[in-house]
Amino acid sequence: MASEPAQLTGIETEVQNIFKSLSTGFQKLDKTKDVSKQSKQLEELTAKMRDAKRLIKDFDREMKEEEPRKTPETNKLLNEKKQALIKELNSYVALRKTYTSSLGNKQELLDGGSFGGPAQNDNVRMASTMSNQELVQTGRKQMDDTDQTIERSKKVVEDTINIGAETASTLKGQTDQLGRITNELDTIQFSIKKASQLVKEIGRQLATDRCIIFLLFLIVAGVVAVIVVKVVHSKDKSTSASPPPPGRRLLLSLLDVE
Repeated sequence: MASEPAQLTGIETEVQNIFKSLSTGFQKLDKTKDVSKQSKQLEELTAKMRDAKRLIKDFDREMKEEEPRKTPETNKLLNEKKQALIKELNSYVALRKTYTSSLGNKQELLDGGSFGGPAQNDNVRMASTMSNQELVQTGRKQMDDTDQTIERSKKVVEDTINIGAETASTLKGQTDQLGRITNELDTIQFSIKKASQLVKEIGRQLATDRCIIFLLFLIVAGVVAVIVVKVVHSKDKSTSASPPPPGRRLLLSLLDVE
């Protein structure tokens, strides 16, 4: 397995040193009874937590830069170290929240001490004598609650992803259906266009047929007219060329004798 880069090793060492300082600081904080001093120490510890968070981000950035050049086993080991650092930092953050809440309660009790009497003084004494172990247990309980919240959030995210996948599948099916409908509409439009062209051609053919029929009618009418004229003309000629009646022929013969 390849060795861990020096840059990552240095960052990890710095973070571990900060964690040691935080552990020592919280132990001192547990022994301090003065509220103002506790508040000041808590601010110093918070600043160290910010430094640790910044270093963990640097560790993650360096790890991602080195990832293409490392084996999967090395990358897995580095990722486990990063998760361990984050988890330990979260434990100190939870512990800081517990101390902050405790200091807030102490401050409220101290501010109202002149109105309280013995009961409030007992409360102050109980808060100030809270052991570090009790505070750690409270912090771990908050971490467990946080983990449960994270798990619920993960479940919500998974459900959202599943719903998104189903929605994408439905949209894809609807898109395909719209594509088929568009193709069918194009086919119908093409058919309507061809039908319109066919109707126009039929109309032109009908007009041509009407012209032909009209011409045929004129030809037939002309032939009939010629026939009628010829028949009438023949009758006129036959009438003019026929012999005179018998009485007229007798008169003509008598005239010839004289």
